[in-house]
Amino acid sequence: MPRKAKIARKTKETEIMVDLNLDGKGSAKVDTPIGFLNHMLEALAKHASFDLKIRAVGDLEVDQHHLVEDLGIVLGEAVDKALGSKRGIMRAGSHNFAFPMDESLGLAAVDLSGRVKLTFKAKFAEKAVGDMRTNVIEDFFEGFANGVRANLYIDSKNSRSTHHQVEAIFKAFARSLRMAVEIDARNLKRIPSTKGKL
Repeated sequence: MPRKAKIARKTKETEIMVDLNLDGKGSAKVDTPIGFLNHMLEALAKHASFDLKIRAVGDLEVDQHHLVEDLGIVLGEAVDKALGSKRGIMRAGSHNFAFPMDESLGLAAVDLSGRVKLTFKAKFAEKAVGDMRTNVIEDFFEGFANGVRANLYIDSKNSRSTHHQVEAIFKAFARSLRMAVEIDARNLKRIPSTKGKL
């Protein structure tokens, strides 16, 4: 069965549409009013090998927080919906290497456990990268963890450039998520949990 999902969410603060194919080729059409966020979501799609279409608008005259967090939530919900019962997936993903971006190193691990917990250890020297406030990057990942119902660990090391630091984080996250949603050929019909449910 195709592992696809389309979710639309409209509130008084944001309007978001996410169309996702987990078994894609890394193509992305992303339209938000935050250029650097678009760049990061395109990188996510490429490195996770997801096909991803996103349209999002929000009350940026208030702050970027509502749009960025809500987008994380909707993307997480789309991943959760596309996975269905989660039967036959790997469930957890880190990677056998951390993702370097020049001098920066991004670290990410995810467990699609059905339990929500974000550990976010990245610290940013600059208040913004491009047109995106760095204080909302954690909001994105918190929203995603809530939407997909997962444990998510994010960290970064050795940053000189905030741009490189954030990009390394998003690419590491994409690779770990790709691993977690992959089909486990040895356990195609099984739920990857001793509980029998995720």
